[in-house]
Amino acid sequence: MIAQPRSEVAIVIPMIDEEAALPGVIANIAALDPAPAEVIAVDGGSRDRSVEIACAAGFRIVENDAKGRAVQINRGVAEARTPLVCVLHADTELPADALAVVERTLAYPGRVLGGFTPLLTGTKTRWGTSFHNWAKTYYGPILLRPHLFVRGLRLLFGDHAMFFRRADFLRVDGCDPDMNIMEDVDLCLRLCRMGSVKLVPRIVRTSDRRIAEWGPLKANWIYMKCGMNWAFGRKKGLDRWYPDVR
Repeated sequence: MIAQPRSEVAIVIPMIDEEAALPGVIANIAALDPAPAEVIAVDGGSRDRSVEIACAAGFRIVENDAKGRAVQINRGVAEARTPLVCVLHADTELPADALAVVERTLAYPGRVLGGFTPLLTGTKTRWGTSFHNWAKTYYGPILLRPHLFVRGLRLLFGDHAMFFRRADFLRVDGCDPDMNIMEDVDLCLRLCRMGSVKLVPRIVRTSDRRIAEWGPLKANWIYMKCGMNWAFGRKKGLDRWYPDVR
């Protein structure tokens, strides 16, 4: 059997109670060509079989005492042994050549951050919200940080399967550990001061579980409320409007 070529990309998965989602992401990662150099699952205190399932899949498990996605991402990137990192949510699936796309995108020296184009799907395909998510990648910085938009700022979120050079991430001290949500957008803002952000026109499929739970109108209202509070300087306490959905 010919060994599958490996990329220079580590996949970091921040997770908590993702037993239901993990079989899908495990199968997805197994089909990637080239394969990741390593997969690091950073657990934030799961009470289900998440750690057991991820361990059986061959993922490197890091159990983090402090909870919160920002802290988990920081720990995963710190543990990575590769120059490039892709942060993948447990409910998101990458295209088969995703890691080759990551390497090509970051080969451009002026680019510090990239992400894929998410399509929300699961109970049904959420075309409207998916289109709005694509649009706000551009209109968000145009309205809120126009001086940075012209320098290459695009607002990416966790569902974009964001990727970056490990050295650049560490140079800006990673995600703000005090932020429980919007840490991804905040990272875009700080990394953009070093270079441009690229939205890659390739689809990643991500779960619509929040929209299925809340409904489209409520979900988009929550997204907007959290985003506007962050834009005007509020970083803490936003998670009270953004409860976990598993």
